[in-house]
Amino acid sequence: MTISVGDKLPDVTLVKATENGPEAVKSSEYFAGKRVALFSVPGAFTPTCSAKHLPGFVDKADDLKSKGIDEIVGTAVNDAFVMGAWNKAQGSDDITMLADGNADFVEAIGLTMDGSGFGMGKRGQRFSMVVNDGVVEQLNVEEPGDFKVSSAEHMLGQL
Repeated sequence: MTISVGDKLPDVTLVKATENGPEAVKSSEYFAGKRVALFSVPGAFTPTCSAKHLPGFVDKADDLKSKGIDEIVGTAVNDAFVMGAWNKAQGSDDITMLADGNADFVEAIGLTMDGSGFGMGKRGQRFSMVVNDGVVEQLNVEEPGDFKVSSAEHMLGQL
């Protein structure tokens, strides 16, 4: 079952990429008490993710925060080291990377995809959501191969 607007995020462990290395965080605690713009990509350093998705959230960070977003989080089925390196290479201090290395988060919310045809195995679909105190306020899931509704620009239009 795919998560929907109004649903509470499931409680799973994600791994935060920090300057001091990986830090395990529980989603129920991490998303509590704040309004978060979350975007998910099939993989760090992949073409659309690096050329459009992450840069959009970097460029629009101030605009999102001016619309009531407390934090911007990027996630992918990659390890925390890859997510940290991606943020260091192309992101900013305005983005927090949460690694979903075992795909526990995307499985729990019903948004996995099969990237085996590209040698990527199980991944998360491309999507974005606004999470308010652990509850999904907005959800934007892309059709396979598309990049439209999960962009920072689209999210800004919804806020």
